[in-house]
Amino acid sequence: MGLFNATYRLSEQIDTDVVEGERLARHTSYRIGGLAALFITCHSYHALRRTMEVLTREEVPWVVIGKGSNILVADEGYEGAVVTLGSEFARFALADDGATITAGAGAMLPRLVNEALSRGLSGLEFAVGIPGTVGGAVSMNAGTRDEWVGQRIRDVVTYKPGEGIRHYAHDDVMWSYRDTSLPHDEIVLEASFELASAPKTEVRERTERLLTRRRRTQPIGSATCGSIFKNPPDARAGALIEDCGLKGFSVGGAEVSSVHANFIVNKGTARAQDVLEVIRHVHGKVKERHGTELQTEVKFLGF
Repeated sequence: MGLFNATYRLSEQIDTDVVEGERLARHTSYRIGGLAALFITCHSYHALRRTMEVLTREEVPWVVIGKGSNILVADEGYEGAVVTLGSEFARFALADDGATITAGAGAMLPRLVNEALSRGLSGLEFAVGIPGTVGGAVSMNAGTRDEWVGQRIRDVVTYKPGEGIRHYAHDDVMWSYRDTSLPHDEIVLEASFELASAPKTEVRERTERLLTRRRRTQPIGSATCGSIFKNPPDARAGALIEDCGLKGFSVGGAEVSSVHANFIVNKGTARAQDVLEVIRHVHGKVKERHGTELQTEVKFLGF
């Protein structure tokens, strides 16, 4: 693995920030995670393409992350390159129809929600309070049990390393609960969202109502990675976990939230291993009591 060569070549590249031995706890909402051998921020498509060429040639494993809001990074870190999308990928553009917003994959999802609200466009209110980037939200089809990002998407642009840019219309992609058929080896660059004009007061009212509910029912402001488990068919993971009496269960600094049982909170001293042990315990207890095999929603890196 040519980490030295990759670092040398990438450090000379414009629109690219390269850091060796970056602590990933600084880049995850969990505030957990060891060192990444390389942490690379690409501020343009050219920089991203060149970065992927170098990493591939030097046989350095890589992963692209957004703001780390749905990821648990191992205490040992990641012996490869963690790539993030910078300034060029954080832009918004409104189409001539006045109702379609194109957002770069590096743009924050809360900013997209606010952008829609400020323009009197309805359709993204359900996403209020969901952290992370547009790219991450598209990749995992983020949303609620009843509404999700894929329902609003007109098209998606991705980059396949070694081959180039790909375009997908909405119907080219299968959008399912917390998943899509977008190839896992492609990087989302941008997505266009078809929204509907509505009185700004109505959009604001629904947005504020949903945000208030989310704040009341989820541990907003705590160090978490969002929901740990996907909801199984005809059930809610949080309710199954709570029925097992697991609210407040903890290992080290990781604790099942007393607000919502499908969240595991870093109380300030949690290690990734603590979180993993809580996940395993909860999974086992729910299977034992309800016969339900919960599937994780959180992504794992470095394990």
